[in-house]
Amino acid sequence: MTYQETNIEGRNPVLEAFRGGRTIDRLYVQDGLQDGPVLSIKREAKKQDTMIKYVTKERLDQLSETGKHQGVIAVAAAYRYAQVEDILQRAKEKGEAPFLMLLDGIEDPHNLGAILRTANLAGVHGVIIPKNRAVGLTPTVARTSAGAINYTPVARVTNLGKTIEELKKEGLWFVCGDMNGSSMYELNLKGPIGLVVGNEGEGVSRLVREKCDYRASIPMKGDIDSLNASVAAGVLAYEIVRQRG
Repeated sequence: MTYQETNIEGRNPVLEAFRGGRTIDRLYVQDGLQDGPVLSIKREAKKQDTMIKYVTKERLDQLSETGKHQGVIAVAAAYRYAQVEDILQRAKEKGEAPFLMLLDGIEDPHNLGAILRTANLAGVHGVIIPKNRAVGLTPTVARTSAGAINYTPVARVTNLGKTIEELKKEGLWFVCGDMNGSSMYELNLKGPIGLVVGNEGEGVSRLVREKCDYRASIPMKGDIDSLNASVAAGVLAYEIVRQRG
């Protein structure tokens, strides 16, 4: 089921949205507000691990569509997120070894949309993204995915490293893209697998990289040393597709 990304403004509407179970991508709070209702909203946001951004009143005025934000604006997700368990169940129902893609710090919605498109075409059973320091399922992501967002489930988790540890207990092993790793052509990428892709600037973070079993590099023959994150995800994903047969 899909939703339009929506601004929810005002203290009571925002609090009701959290308590009603709406998926909130991020919460904007006016700097310096510490009264009871705002503290209640922040408490609910922390329960859901929602990203909180503290901004000036002028910034809130710019974001506001009603002019009645009362110091808080919540941005509700455009699409419903799946659970990690849903993704594993999807693989089971298809009778296939799980093939997951985990994205570490992808902030550009066009990159995320393109990755979802590739993931769908490569037969990835689901994509996992972190709740913080990463883009969520926005309308721009939906448009760029060319419809893939409707078919490839996306789960959002608090801690990618912990999620990797939990998935290892389910029999998965993990390979991350790393320009200093072994050539992807030298690695055995068959079986239940999670492919971890980082952002263009920093790549996969150290803490997540250390949880991975292997590091795969893409052979580079040109004069520059990096690929767009969505392109790198596609190259690595299709080497996995080739080996899985």
